[in-house]
Amino acid sequence: MSKKIKKKFYFNPDTTNYEEIQITFSYKLRRVLYHLLSGITLGVGFFFLFVSIVKSPKEKEIAMEKSRIEGQYKALQGQMNEIQGVLIDLQERDNNLYRVVFQAEPIPKDARQSATSNVEYYDRLLKMTNSQIVVETTRKLNQLKKQLYVQSKSYDEIAQLALSKEEMMRCIPAIQPVLNKDLTRVASGWGYRVDPIYHTSRFHEGMDFTAPVGTEVFATGNGVVTSAGWEQGYGNSIKIDHGFGYETFYAHLSAIHVNVGKPVTRGEVIGLVGNTGKSTGPHLHYEVHQKGKPVNPQNFYFLDLTPEEYDRMIQLSENSGQTMD
Repeated sequence: MSKKIKKKFYFNPDTTNYEEIQITFSYKLRRVLYHLLSGITLGVGFFFLFVSIVKSPKEKEIAMEKSRIEGQYKALQGQMNEIQGVLIDLQERDNNLYRVVFQAEPIPKDARQSATSNVEYYDRLLKMTNSQIVVETTRKLNQLKKQLYVQSKSYDEIAQLALSKEEMMRCIPAIQPVLNKDLTRVASGWGYRVDPIYHTSRFHEGMDFTAPVGTEVFATGNGVVTSAGWEQGYGNSIKIDHGFGYETFYAHLSAIHVNVGKPVTRGEVIGLVGNTGKSTGPHLHYEVHQKGKPVNPQNFYFLDLTPEEYDRMIQLSENSGQTMD
């Protein structure tokens, strides 16, 4: 029995009639390709939809591991923030307490926080999975390592300072350079004073002690003589290096009893009061320098005066009269 072929028609609007579709080989080929492409497209679509929605056991395991690692990183960041808070507190104590006690320069902020960084390394991390968390955590960890190293070195220095504290206390200027228990020999102190010769205001970087020519002058702390001789304006003068950043200067002497390079101890006679150089009368001009800069000598008599005498010394040293040199 022969198979009856169904005819297909289409409506032709030009003739307003239904006309038979001529089924050619090309028409059949187009229909086959159409169904084939539709099937492939639909299949691929269902495949990707399935893959994106339904995860394999391995993918589920990887997703859980990823979530766990992210949680660990966040917890680690929280711990590092707490550590950094403790470290900041240690740095503040270091600069504002320990280093002040031992008169050491504070560590600059940029030296503490300038963590060594490898830009290329961070760039590589940015291309990894969870890059933002990894980079931030790594950067903070490197910074903490740098700060901990600097803090450790600072404590090593403080420990060394503590060991040398006793020696430092023997060397720091701590007595008056002339015998002056009744405080009657203070002539002029630190600050702006009237020049006795030029009658103009100028800054007086030391303290003047009136005393007869020949009065003994004492080293105010242990040290080594670095200069001893004539100096323009100051006459016969002596300079002592006490170490730890301190120096003292004694001027207008009538005699010098030490030579350059001689070690001296606190209270040792190093010369005699005189009236040499630019001086208007017998007196000793005395200066204290700390780290190369002159400082007020009135702060360096703590082993020589009672609290009451010290208050009196401050009042006398702050008088605004003229200097004697």
